[in-house]
Amino acid sequence: MSTSDGGGAYHHGDLRRSLIVAAHALLRAGGVEAVTLREAARLAGVSHNAPYRHFASREALLAALATEGFRALRQALDDAGRRAEPGGRLTALGRAYLRFADADRATFRLMFGGVVEEAGHPDLAEASGAAFGALRSVVAEREPSAGAEREALRAWALVHGLAHLVADRQIDAERAEACLT
Repeated sequence: MSTSDGGGAYHHGDLRRSLIVAAHALLRAGGVEAVTLREAARLAGVSHNAPYRHFASREALLAALATEGFRALRQALDDAGRRAEPGGRLTALGRAYLRFADADRATFRLMFGGVVEEAGHPDLAEASGAAFGALRSVVAEREPSAGAEREALRAWALVHGLAHLVADRQIDAERAEACLT
């Protein structure tokens, strides 16, 4: 909702958040191709120039969506790890990863689809690294040696491949989860 300050300037409240919410709706409805600054502005109820106050480009808006996706994934992994018994944490994280990919396929594809380069978006690089860090720390509990990085990559490769099969509707989530035990 926009309000006037009496001098002709309009304030939206939290325009950045509103644009991200609108862009996420576009992403879920039509994939990455459907996300444009103009369409996000239309859905947020602001002028087509308003997004440029917060996002320099469409890529910056997509990076914000991917960043939020990685933060949500990290939270899901952390929550799963806290709820699981020590010996079952890795499997719990794998299941959480699969559920994330299944629940929000469009965001999952954006996060891992190579559409946005992390190098130009430090928040995205940090969020992506933190999500992998959650997995690496659980693997390190089981294998505290220098091999933890390699084993974390192996675990990620397995669950990520399964997650793509789920996201692409090649297998269902239950079948993918059965592969983790």
